[in-house]
Amino acid sequence: MAFDIPGYISTAGRVQVDDLDLDAFAERPLSEEALRCLRYMSDVESHTICYLRDVLVTPSHRDPDVTAFMSMWAFEEFWHGEAIDSVLRAHGQKADYDHIREVREAQGVKDRLAPIYQSVAANAIGDDFVAVHMTWGAINEWSAHAAYGSLIEKEQHPELTKLLGRIQRQESRHLAFYASQAKERLERSSRARSLTRWVTDRFWQPVGSTIQPVEETRFVLGHLLGDDEGAAAVRKIDEKVHKLPGMDGLNLVQRGVAGFGAGVPVAGTGDDRGGSRKRGLVAGAALLAGAAGIAAVRRRSAGSQA
Repeated sequence: MAFDIPGYISTAGRVQVDDLDLDAFAERPLSEEALRCLRYMSDVESHTICYLRDVLVTPSHRDPDVTAFMSMWAFEEFWHGEAIDSVLRAHGQKADYDHIREVREAQGVKDRLAPIYQSVAANAIGDDFVAVHMTWGAINEWSAHAAYGSLIEKEQHPELTKLLGRIQRQESRHLAFYASQAKERLERSSRARSLTRWVTDRFWQPVGSTIQPVEETRFVLGHLLGDDEGAAAVRKIDEKVHKLPGMDGLNLVQRGVAGFGAGVPVAGTGDDRGGSRKRGLVAGAALLAGAAGIAAVRRRSAGSQA
């Protein structure tokens, strides 16, 4: 079933927090482990606008369905970060725009070059590159949904459950859009399938790992997904990914989690998944090289048909 863009636009909005009893956290505070995870989650949600920046320099911006969705998606993700920050502040932790600024400034040259890599590679390849974004987004949303669910189960705090449950419901609509777009685009193009499989297999990393220190990613993955229940949740995500055309057998999420020392190692974890921050420029260069090669093939093909 096609995703209902008009229906989503008409109902998208700020996650409800007005009835959240923040005083309940003074009476029953969350664990230190949970607060550390919430900090990570807040940083990821607040960084959404930077991901949107990278996407808008690619062919994705030409599709009005995609841009309509992503306008609302970025809005809702902003408020997810704000809502989580209110819980952090209720525990006496700093959670303000100065912190967000620090996270963004810490990205350095990798972040400044990301839009350039994205633009050159994606526009050289063309519309098939949109399938990469949609598939990547689906994997990330499935992962985020599972992480929120794990934190709900571990803390069993009524107010946290209320908030994260609401965030999960909005994330469910986000992942429905990404997954439906990915399926449609992968089904109609063998080139999109090959490209998406190649890019995700080599460069996909667990959500937040490209903007957070390795030790923070390792901790969050270990705490939320490192036990038997977490391993089962990770396998379920991979099963969903495998149902997308051309994506079977990759075990991307299991490999990503295992690469940070959490979960059960699976075949294909030979590369250092924990080195994502150092590999950012290498990945960008590889994408540029791949885009150049594909563009050259397209030019030769066009010339032979002339």
